[in-house]
Amino acid sequence: MKIRRILATAVAAAVTTPVVLLSAAPAFADTKPSPSATQKPAQNEDDEPPTLDELKAAVALAQKEYDDAVVALAGAKAAVDALEKADHLLRAAVTAAQKKAEEAAAAKTAADTALTEAEQTQKDLPVDATPEQKQAAADAVEAAKGKAEEAAAAKTTADTALSAASKDLADASVAASQALHRAEVAKEEASQNLDDAKEDLASYEDMEGACESDDAVRIDLSGPETITAGQPAVFSMRVTNTSDRALDLVDVYANASRIILPGEDIDEDTDFTKWSIPVEWSSADVLEWTPVSDEFESIEVGRLAKGAHYDVKLRLTAAADSPAGRGMAFAYAEYENNDGTCGMALDGAHAGFDILAKGDKPKPTPTPSPSTSTPAPAPSTGNTNTTQQGGSSSTPVNNGTLAATGANDVLPQLGLAAAGAVALGAGAVFVARRRKAGTQA
Repeated sequence: MKIRRILATAVAAAVTTPVVLLSAAPAFADTKPSPSATQKPAQNEDDEPPTLDELKAAVALAQKEYDDAVVALAGAKAAVDALEKADHLLRAAVTAAQKKAEEAAAAKTAADTALTEAEQTQKDLPVDATPEQKQAAADAVEAAKGKAEEAAAAKTTADTALSAASKDLADASVAASQALHRAEVAKEEASQNLDDAKEDLASYEDMEGACESDDAVRIDLSGPETITAGQPAVFSMRVTNTSDRALDLVDVYANASRIILPGEDIDEDTDFTKWSIPVEWSSADVLEWTPVSDEFESIEVGRLAKGAHYDVKLRLTAAADSPAGRGMAFAYAEYENNDGTCGMALDGAHAGFDILAKGDKPKPTPTPSPSTSTPAPAPSTGNTNTTQQGGSSSTPVNNGTLAATGANDVLPQLGLAAAGAVALGAGAVFVARRRKAGTQA
């Protein structure tokens, strides 16, 4: 199992269930990824995560196995091609047997014709034929019968030999084709194993230099406390540079999901995508709605001046057949600068909401509690837009806490789930974008 794929799976689990989250989050306390339940067992004697040397050795072994598979595939293809050539022993044997069978068939036809003629001559003898003539005709018939029987036996022998030669060739062709298929499968598997080994090594090396969490970027997220299945709902997100310098490249990752509540049946094979709520985004710079992909496609804020903020609209649309329940939108940010410095705002922001089934009526919206919401940040100066988009000045903004919705005691758990999900998401995707700032310089 590839490291990045494991991380992405952990994120999907974390955003949908606090139970999975709270058991998975400690694995990200260290810089290097730890094996999950779906990973291959560690290969060293202490059952520890593989070291750099072990990962390099795994790449070397996978490369050798791939090279061997390529050679084996070439040999299998050559064996199939050889069987098609006229000078192959088995094909030559079929050709020779075919020739003998044709000759035997012709000889039998001639012998049968001679017998028929001898029998006709015997019948055509005149009534006054002499005994000698009658005996000669009878002897000719007997001799023709003998030759016809010999020719028939020879034909049977030749046909049997042709059948055997043809079967040998057919069996060899089937065996060669099967060997070719196995070689093709083995080569594909070896290629995949080599890719996985290389990716594991690259992930290890990237994680070695991954950026750490800091509070240089703050995200504020607000939106409706109730959304209806099948109908879009717009949330507002503000990304603020709280550091003492300009940030050269800021990216934001946003996702939304229905919450898996206690009692829902999940296991390690559960497809968490069915709980995902599609998210689209737009801003003053990007007027069209752009979908956020399942691969954690980032919202590229770009350069953010000291103290500046950037406003984004998020549009969530739960599937029309979604059942009623609870949902959560969440986001985190990361940045990197042309001088090589970088960081991740793992605290992020999250906003909980009720999901109404299609046709249900929204509940009255309660007044936000000062302890669970903060006012939208005042516009700041910087090279970016300064108007918060979507919602109004009375819309609660969520930065690490859930907006008050009158829900039950499960909300604190959901808050933990969102915060942990942001952390998991950061670890999964940041390594892939580690060096992007250099290309923006």
